[in-house]
Amino acid sequence: MHSRLFTEDQELFRDTVREFVDREIAPYVEEWERAGRIDPKLWRTAGGLGLLGLAVPEEYGGDGTGDYRFRCVLMEELARVGAAAVNVVFGGFDDLVGPYLVDLGTEEQKRRWLPALCAGELSAAIAMTEPEAGSDLRGIRATAVRDGDHWVLNGSKTFITGGARADVVVTVARTGEREFSLYLVEDGMPGFTRGRCLDKLGQRGEDVSELFFDDVRIPTGNLLGIEGAGFRHLMERLPKERMSIAYYGLAAAEAAFAWTLAYTKERQAFGKPVARFQHTKFTLAELATEIDVTRAYLDRAVLALNEGTLTAVDAAKAKWWATELQNRVVSRCLQLHGGYGYMREYPIARAYADARVTTIYGGTTEIMKEIVGRELVGR
Repeated sequence: MHSRLFTEDQELFRDTVREFVDREIAPYVEEWERAGRIDPKLWRTAGGLGLLGLAVPEEYGGDGTGDYRFRCVLMEELARVGAAAVNVVFGGFDDLVGPYLVDLGTEEQKRRWLPALCAGELSAAIAMTEPEAGSDLRGIRATAVRDGDHWVLNGSKTFITGGARADVVVTVARTGEREFSLYLVEDGMPGFTRGRCLDKLGQRGEDVSELFFDDVRIPTGNLLGIEGAGFRHLMERLPKERMSIAYYGLAAAEAAFAWTLAYTKERQAFGKPVARFQHTKFTLAELATEIDVTRAYLDRAVLALNEGTLTAVDAAKAKWWATELQNRVVSRCLQLHGGYGYMREYPIARAYADARVTTIYGGTTEIMKEIVGRELVGR
């Protein structure tokens, strides 16, 4: 079924993105996966093409489009070549740090950070998760205490995407018994250190790190948003993050299906293409149907996000369903590749490893169902 989500402008944008992806990303994905890092030059190239900060106003160095469909085009093209780790970096800025700075930052904060981030000259991360606080963000133990014209930050964070290379980290800390605040922690601040890069199953091209804060003195000018309103700030922006994960999940499922359809048409067994066997046809038919049905819901959700009407419940539905679909599709596609699907030289193997975390980060499937369930029957 053909999606009617995109306009002519977005399809023209796709041409630019596809050329960029094929030239600057596809040939190097395996190399970056092995190295555990993406070549920093990529971000300067992306920034030069206006691919970073798509929703950041032009006055701060961004593209200035508030239409989320442009970001969706970028996700589809990255999924097409199996560049999940690269997408995580784009999403970390465009769907997380960027909106926080645009929506909550002071004029000084915006002008200091956004132009360099949009140009790919600097990088950023967001630090919510702690060893004892994942889905339960109210369990955060990192603290920030006011001391004159500074805040003193203590605590630790874990599973922080891009934490090892970030020049600035949006950090969540407890500032009262029931209050949290957000801070811009800068690289080089005394007491701010980084632990090991964690050894991940998938999406290995981008680091996930531990961060430590030992009496880090943060100027009051680095408070992001309203003091004590950090939890509300997080909750208001999580739907966009979850839509990002959901949409890439669908795009990755579509890519895996396309690879598998082509493979089964070419692969011979018992004197005919594998695609000609009834079991294969039935499997492909089931996957094609599930993908199309999911596409219909996510297209509506993207338009709702554009209109500002996407609810937290709608985003939770999209996130859990699309990521579970992604894992289901990739697993069944790998099976149709046979033994070759288990070899990392085939993109389906990497896609299998990359997919597993999508039902965990940004809110687990179980938490997403809890959000939907509460809407239906209450707490």
